[in-house]
Amino acid sequence: MTNSGKSVLFDIGNVFVEWDPRLLYSQLIHDQAELERFLSEVVTLEWHTEHDRGRPFAEGVRILSAKFPEYEDLIQAFDERWNDTIGPVFTGTVDVLERLSEQGTPCYGLTNFSAEKWPLFCREYAFTDLFGGVVVSGAEGLVKPDPRIFQLAIDRFTLDPESTVYIDDRLENVQAAEHMGMIGHHFTDADKLAADLRAKGFLY
Repeated sequence: MTNSGKSVLFDIGNVFVEWDPRLLYSQLIHDQAELERFLSEVVTLEWHTEHDRGRPFAEGVRILSAKFPEYEDLIQAFDERWNDTIGPVFTGTVDVLERLSEQGTPCYGLTNFSAEKWPLFCREYAFTDLFGGVVVSGAEGLVKPDPRIFQLAIDRFTLDPESTVYIDDRLENVQAAEHMGMIGHHFTDADKLAADLRAKGFLY
């Protein structure tokens, strides 16, 4: 059975795998108050988003180390021990992807991800082979929720927005996809995702 005309567009981080710099830095900073300060003031999401926008890690590390020289080794670890920011695979989501692929529903990815780290991730995680294509923010110089990156995915994969479900753990990204005419799903867990896809007629 196939889903003629229907497609599913997935985010990656915190949909297929846990991603959190805390996973790395809790190994390196054992004082809880210092860990919280470091993640809120030094290695911030805003700083890392520039890597997702295309800035090389080496440049990002250099810029931040100049600002916080006392943390140079810890900042460098963000690049050298990147894999430690990635936690367990959400096997339930992988199962949903496999079932969609088996029934013939085209599946694609749209991720805020560093272009230099993405190939390493794909070699490590075989589920990425099931995507018909992935738009990687770092390769495009655009990050979600910028509507231009959603339009790029629509054009590149010839998606019909009204027949495409977009799945993301960040509500602002889901809302951006909905503004582009897609069907949004705010991801919290794989069971709810599977139930929603069945209710919408995307998963049999």
